Amino acid sequence: MPLALQTSLSLLLMILLGYFLRSKLDKEEHRKGLKVVILDLALPAMIFVALLGIKMEAELVILPALVLAWNGAMLGAGYFGLPWMGVERHSAAHRTWLMLLPSLAPGLSCFPFLIEYLGEEALAWGALADIGNKIYVLIFAYLLAMAWYYRVHRMGRRSSGEKVKQLLLAMLKEPINLVLILAMILLSLGMSMQTLPGYFGKSVLMLKEIMTPLILLFIGMSVVLKWKQIQAIFSVLMLRAGISLLLSGLVVSLFPFPSTAAILLTVVFPLSSCSFWPFAHMSAVRQLELNSENIAANKTFDLELGINILAVSLPFSTLLILGIFSAGEYFTSAFQIGAFGFLLILIPLTSKAITWVRGLDITLDLSKNQDLKNSPTEGR
Repeated sequence: MPLALQTSLSLLLMILLGYFLRSKLDKEEHRKGLKVVILDLALPAMIFVALLGIKMEAELVILPALVLAWNGAMLGAGYFGLPWMGVERHSAAHRTWLMLLPSLAPGLSCFPFLIEYLGEEALAWGALADIGNKIYVLIFAYLLAMAWYYRVHRMGRRSSGEKVKQLLLAMLKEPINLVLILAMILLSLGMSMQTLPGYFGKSVLMLKEIMTPLILLFIGMSVVLKWKQIQAIFSVLMLRAGISLLLSGLVVSLFPFPSTAAILLTVVFPLSSCSFWPFAHMSAVRQLELNSENIAANKTFDLELGINILAVSLPFSTLLILGIFSAGEYFTSAFQIGAFGFLLILIPLTSKAITWVRGLDITLDLSKNQDLKNSPTEGR
């Protein structure tokens, strides 16, 4: 069995194990404790290691720039397109989708295939491209979540200085942001993981290693399977993939690429599953709401929908990327990439149109038809 397929199956198995553990860890306190370990220890450690490992080259700055442009394009597409898929605009579900839809988790769903099918050079390119995605999920997504929090709870009347002060305090209370600031300071001083004290670096790496299994177990324990919701999530994810392929086809047609591996990286990287980091920001916002008694009942985000999106997104992206790599060099042509993207967009839109037509109240005015038959003009 190919190594990439084994990796994918192991990730899905971890989610399944988490789902079966629900009967033993069915209390909210258990899941809350696991989430604290993820958000306050494992996730900050992974961010710290990732940031200290960044080595930018001038000619490769285009990679994170293109990914950041993709983040923005998907945010805009989600804002205007989700209402067409039945998601009410400005609702908690709409905001949840807008947080997750433009995010990417290539480490779980893309990088294992890059190393297996394209080699270490493509993996290095993918890591550089992920810098743009990290800027979105770590900084912009957090600011977006806080902005929606203030808007939902009508905090706009407060002075700008007070809002900035509260935003800064909320950011400093988050371990993720503290780690981000610390990593930036160390990078500015020319430091890396290799220059840190050995005992400190080893502890951080140990915390980083538990991140992936903990997230997968948490998703399995938290997912609430609702067939209609799963169908809706699958349709939106198919649209996301279709739009991504159209954008990839456009990039392939406009820019020269040095190799087939570079083209395939452009195709599969935007197909990565949704990231857990925006969900971490949404969880932080929910904690702020719970700490404020007067607004605890008013939710900015739908966390149940968010965890279900993550649960469906991972296997969907994994199977899609695996299928593209299994096709060899078929998806190196801009036309074929765009055609496949158009097909993925057409399928959910056609299904939605059929559902809409079936929901119409089509009635026949039989009495009117009968009057027409009995009219003097009949038979002329």
